[in-house]
Amino acid sequence: MARAKRDLSRQGAWLVALVVVAIDQLSKAWALSHLGGSGPVPLLPGLLNLQLVFNSGAAFSLLTNSTWLLAVVSLLVTMGLLVWIQRSAPLRPGQWLGAGLLLGGAIGNGLDRWRLGTVIDFLAFVPVRFPIFNGADVAINLAVICIAFDLLRRHGSSPS
Repeated sequence: MARAKRDLSRQGAWLVALVVVAIDQLSKAWALSHLGGSGPVPLLPGLLNLQLVFNSGAAFSLLTNSTWLLAVVSLLVTMGLLVWIQRSAPLRPGQWLGAGLLLGGAIGNGLDRWRLGTVIDFLAFVPVRFPIFNGADVAINLAVICIAFDLLRRHGSSPS
């Protein structure tokens, strides 16, 4: 029973990661073919624009022009998550969902860095000055939320 539960949580993480990578890479391919050379295109007027940029750093322009360092970090994070998911005891829903989102986001941006030497970003918030981002970035942020909720929920429960 424990093995079946472990296998199911592992499969959930793999599936989430696969979906994230597919959506991320397909949306970036679309952005490359439809947004090149154009200015911002309203997606949700007053809230979200589409605007193609190439990011050689990390979020908030950290480590700009450190593509290879960030590519190696993406690879190490990916490998670490693969090992952790594979060897873990059965994961709670917040854990496997968070791990899958984080894995998918790391792979999505890592693929860009290794293939293109830069990350493709194209989602821009309009009302606030915020870095332009992509689907992998959204997945990574959702992963942090899932893991934080799981930790808070576990911390708030009484010991067994």
